[in-house]
Amino acid sequence: MYSNKTMKSALETMMFMWGGPLAVKDAAEVLEADKKEVRELFKELQNEYEQEGRGIRIREVDDAFGFVTHVENDIFVKKLCTPVRVRRLSQAALEVLAIIAYRQPVTRSEIDSIRGIKSERVIDGLLDKELIEVTGRSEGVGRPLIYGTTSEFLRKFGFASLKDLPEVPEYEELRREREEEGYGQLALDFESGDTGREEPAPTEDEKMETAE
Repeated sequence: MYSNKTMKSALETMMFMWGGPLAVKDAAEVLEADKKEVRELFKELQNEYEQEGRGIRIREVDDAFGFVTHVENDIFVKKLCTPVRVRRLSQAALEVLAIIAYRQPVTRSEIDSIRGIKSERVIDGLLDKELIEVTGRSEGVGRPLIYGTTSEFLRKFGFASLKDLPEVPEYEELRREREEEGYGQLALDFESGDTGREEPAPTEDEKMETAE
């Protein structure tokens, strides 16, 4: 016959391993003890956890006992389980990421064409963050690299798959905004592969992206 101390220790271990409420009947069979005695030991453990102010408590459910968290600690559990916020991306990074997400597989020149400005630094930053990846090479002239999003992108933005992306990307609106800012001709130049002019100075967002 086991001592009360040993049986109480065994009950704690079994409750922890069982995961859900452990029936008095099952515990008694394992301990080869009377159900009434085992129930009393469960009750003793329950009182001890409460009197000592433990963060884990023992709850009785239909002649079974199991571990639960102390209700007053709920606020801490919620903080712990709240997903960590994704570090904020610059506007430039979000633009490039959206283009890649909707147009993948896509080359850098295609991204530049849509944005109306070179995106090499921004792409490098997204690669470093593992939000995009090189998925191969285009069959076009020079066989440029093509990019696509990663599973990390899906995870961080809460998508189960690319099918969860909003249905209507606002590419035309983005293009119009860039044209209004004076990048319209530059976009056409990129499409032809010959800029013929100096690249506009990087924005503050792109400088920050490079620094990261």
